Amino acid sequence: MTDRDDPEEFRALAHAVVDWIADYRAGIAAHPVQPQVEPGSVRAALSPLPERPQPFDALLAELDRVVVPATTHWQSPSFFGYFPANASLHSVLGDMLSTGLGSQGMMWATSPACTETEQHLVDELAGALGLPETFTFTGGGGGTIEDSASSSALVALLAALHRADPGWQTDGVRGDERIYVSAETHSSLAKAVRVAGLGSKALVVVDPEPGGHALSPDALAAAMSADAGAGLRPVLVCPTIGTTGTGTIDPVRRIAEVAREHGAWVHVDAAWAGVAALCPEHRSVLDGVELVDSFCTDAHKWLLTALDASLLWVQDGSALPAALSLTPEYLRNPASESGAVVDYRDWQVPLGRRFRALKLRAVIHARGLEGLRAHLRGHIALAEEFAGWVTADPRFTLAVPRSLSLVCLRVVTGRGSEADDAATRQVLERVNASGSAFVSHTVVDGRYVIRVAIGAVTTGPEHVTALWDQLCAAADAVLAESRS
Repeated sequence: MTDRDDPEEFRALAHAVVDWIADYRAGIAAHPVQPQVEPGSVRAALSPLPERPQPFDALLAELDRVVVPATTHWQSPSFFGYFPANASLHSVLGDMLSTGLGSQGMMWATSPACTETEQHLVDELAGALGLPETFTFTGGGGGTIEDSASSSALVALLAALHRADPGWQTDGVRGDERIYVSAETHSSLAKAVRVAGLGSKALVVVDPEPGGHALSPDALAAAMSADAGAGLRPVLVCPTIGTTGTGTIDPVRRIAEVAREHGAWVHVDAAWAGVAALCPEHRSVLDGVELVDSFCTDAHKWLLTALDASLLWVQDGSALPAALSLTPEYLRNPASESGAVVDYRDWQVPLGRRFRALKLRAVIHARGLEGLRAHLRGHIALAEEFAGWVTADPRFTLAVPRSLSLVCLRVVTGRGSEADDAATRQVLERVNASGSAFVSHTVVDGRYVIRVAIGAVTTGPEHVTALWDQLCAAADAVLAESRS
């Protein structure tokens, strides 16, 4: 483009970019899901920064030549690793609209539409998920779209620290704070504790329930009572709805009841699984959520919305601003001073913020809530079928019961746990090396486990069947080699 933005030149270039994206998505299944590249090879292949303007088609050519071959294709229908990072094309369009507007939504005054569109969206979504009205702005709470569940955890922790001792803003943390998690809680909580300056000593890993992996309310009660008796302060508890490793759902109701006895904030991390509550038959995942202080679930994992879009709700709409608001003179304005508006800068750590609500609104507008439910139900049904294949096949076993669209499995050699773990690892490596699919792993009770997370935008029955065939072929080869 020229030195000054030219809308007509932009129009022509945008057509080329949209065509490039459409072609990439149309052919994505033909690419190896995970690239086979050496560290540093991408940097070595990229052209130097130009001194003079270059044709835009040269940039697209470099994407084809360097970037695409070195990309892990998260939008591939054969991507089954980690949890999905959905980026439906409708959300891409919404993101383009957001970027095109170029709003800086730090305060209501800097972009009323950005703020109120987000407020409307999160209130409507709270109702669609089945969250209590107290999580909405109309009910005295409210929601926001953070960049990630990690940021949601951090601001929830800061609000919890403020409620426990407002003096922390002046004096800093005291060193007697305690934060309670399970062994399966996402590492973002440990990072939040570190960022908040509490130190690793503040993080208490609570034992699981007997024979399972969920956080034990009885063990939590014992830990909190012991800490309180020693003069320490229970500040926050984080139960998870759908842990990253195994999809475990902690007993939120009983955990919240224990936390209430000590005045601790309860933050629910439902980053992956929380959106399943859009389906009435899966709303049980939210059992007890009316007792918690904050609730987070990601639209950018399983709800067809491109990064970054993490939904965070609180029951007390003043909690985050009380902890995070800091107003220099240059940000003062009549609307904020009136108290009649929401300034989302006070609901997050950064000052600046994008118009994130547009891309999620674009998805819901295009698909409807009915379409989102069909998307979720389809993946859950595929995972149920896949888990049935695992159960019926003597070469494999389920490591834990299926959780929604997540299946965790191991290879069975008949020669003990060490042999099983080695074979499971080899099967995963063979499947991933083939490039035709990608799965990730975890460790459960000290055992190596393959995770199959079904959730990519275009994943269908044929892709799940193909993955199963690859797992079986890899298992046959590994078992044959181990016997020779």
